[in-house]
Amino acid sequence: MGLPQPRLPAPALQAGPATAGCQPELRAQSQCLLPAMGLCHFATLALVLLVLLEALAQADTQKMVRAQCGVCPRACYFLRFLPVPAPPLSYCFRSPQKQHQVCEDRQLKAGSTNCPSEKYTAGARYSHRMDSLQKQDLRRPNIHRAARGAPYQPPTLASLQRLLWVRQSATLNHINEVWPRLFLGDAYAARDKSKLTQLGITHIVNAAAGKFQVDTGAKFYLGMSLEYYGIEADDNPFFDLSVYFLPVARYIRAALSLPKGRVLVHCAMGVSRSATLVLAFLMIYENMTLVEAIQTVQAHRNICPNSGFLQQLQVLDNRLGQETGRL
Repeated sequence: MGLPQPRLPAPALQAGPATAGCQPELRAQSQCLLPAMGLCHFATLALVLLVLLEALAQADTQKMVRAQCGVCPRACYFLRFLPVPAPPLSYCFRSPQKQHQVCEDRQLKAGSTNCPSEKYTAGARYSHRMDSLQKQDLRRPNIHRAARGAPYQPPTLASLQRLLWVRQSATLNHINEVWPRLFLGDAYAARDKSKLTQLGITHIVNAAAGKFQVDTGAKFYLGMSLEYYGIEADDNPFFDLSVYFLPVARYIRAALSLPKGRVLVHCAMGVSRSATLVLAFLMIYENMTLVEAIQTVQAHRNICPNSGFLQQLQVLDNRLGQETGRL
């Protein structure tokens, strides 16, 4: 198969005594005039274009330019040392006819007969386009995650209060198991030693410790195989209970990690201070959101933390959401 013939414009010679009577077929003999006429630069560009765009060897391009323009290869000798990169494979697959032409040229040199069919080259061409589209899609914003589930929206204080008042299905007892081996109760349950022994309680967290509150203390449980943890907290919206979230959560976690560990968290009524500490534990160590923790506890016991404690739990929920990537 013959080599493609490039459409090269006829080089214009400057008029003058140096070029008078110079014929095209004799230009190769006037090498000293080539730099002045600009043919060296033109031939260089033509050779590079043929190598890059037509996927031809440098020797073939030099022969073509010499045959069409009469330029001696020595005028462009530096192309032998020019590191011209090979054309990209995707460009070779752009046209099936051009791919077959390149294959036939290579077969003449290597003696190989393996050449991809037009169907294969077309498939490779569209495969390359799909790969390119996929790479572009990676740079676009990810808009497909919405189908998997809406992102978590932190609850408002009003929505939390509605949740606490509407979802009241469990009955209020003195003590309830709201999580495996974790109990929530009031002052009456904290003083009922027989009930504590019956349930196998090993650890007690008193969120209403103090002289004028549920003043049990460690001395009250002398002779019983249980540990006592007291917090002097007020059921006041302005009281900062969040400073006890992590210490109490760690204490409950350590107690539940024991094979027979059973924990009772209580305050005066078992609905606000102690419930807030239990919610914080579920959020910190059980990876629950604030709404999930409330729903989990309310399935077993009615609770009603005051508005200040709910706002402190909201802050904890936002912080945990940022750390876990939920927000």
